[in-house]
Amino acid sequence: MDDIVKQAMNKWPDVPYCYGWLALDGRGAWRMRNERVQQTGLLGDKIQNPAMRAFIARNYAHDKRGCWFFQNGPQRVYVNLSSTPYVAHTDPAQGFVLHTGEPISLLDSAWITEEGQLILVANEKVAQVDDRDMAEFLNLFRMNGEPVGDERLLEWLVDPNDQGRLTIVTASRRVPVQRIASKDIATHFGFIREPQPATA
Repeated sequence: MDDIVKQAMNKWPDVPYCYGWLALDGRGAWRMRNERVQQTGLLGDKIQNPAMRAFIARNYAHDKRGCWFFQNGPQRVYVNLSSTPYVAHTDPAQGFVLHTGEPISLLDSAWITEEGQLILVANEKVAQVDDRDMAEFLNLFRMNGEPVGDERLLEWLVDPNDQGRLTIVTASRRVPVQRIASKDIATHFGFIREPQPATA
């Protein structure tokens, strides 16, 4: 967290929290959500300014409830999550990176949903893979140690009794891929997609 943000928090400790005005979409874009957007349930406008995106990324954290927020000076701005707290991308130079720019050096676990959403866990950070990068990840999948095609992967996804061993093979390790239902992701990993004010 930026020093200037910490100083503002100390100087103005009682600024009310903000809910609903900022979102992270499934492709890792920060989005501003005005009142009309909130009322209609839309995602909102992408934040295009690189300096602003970097500022949000540096000051992005979570509270004890599992609600994620951007600390904007003295004000905590809670973030609505379209998928997971982080979004992962492929990068030619670094391999995998989070939407915040942080490289993923070592995968701890991997999960896939019935809809084919790939969830990666690295250093306690939970990231859904951007759907535009899934083709790159398909090259890393192995079924019982062998490259796996689209049809075989689909068979495995739709049949929970399929005993095939799906893994992701990276330069550093082989990570088993486990099944998870889309509806269970937030509960399983302990985060809240749409933070609300805490009740007394």
